[in-house]
Amino acid sequence: MSQRQIKRKIRQRRIRSKVSGTQSRPRLSVFRSSAHIYAQLIDDSKGKTLVSAKDSEIKKKVKAKLELAKEVGKLIAEKAKGLKVEKVVFDRGGYAYHGKVKALAEGAREGGLIF
Repeated sequence: MSQRQIKRKIRQRRIRSKVSGTQSRPRLSVFRSSAHIYAQLIDDSKGKTLVSAKDSEIKKKVKAKLELAKEVGKLIAEKAKGLKVEKVVFDRGGYAYHGKVKALAEGAREGGLIF
């Protein structure tokens, strides 16, 4: 692993020690790669993923990665409403709250999630 990946894992562990999801308030976990972005709602008490969303599920053509991340946020919020989940705990996964991660969070808020 590169030094950059090791530092991200350290930040990720630090965040996860403080943030935990339950059935009523699951954890909204974000993973981003250079090409894609993913989001999951996780119930840590049971160790189960409730719903997930990724950018390849978006039907309409969006060219900008920030816009695509915002659409993923809206999609995860829509799926969460299907489970009657409104409140979540945001887990940025060791990434800076900037760019694609911030756009996904804003899209989730626009979709109706509260965090």
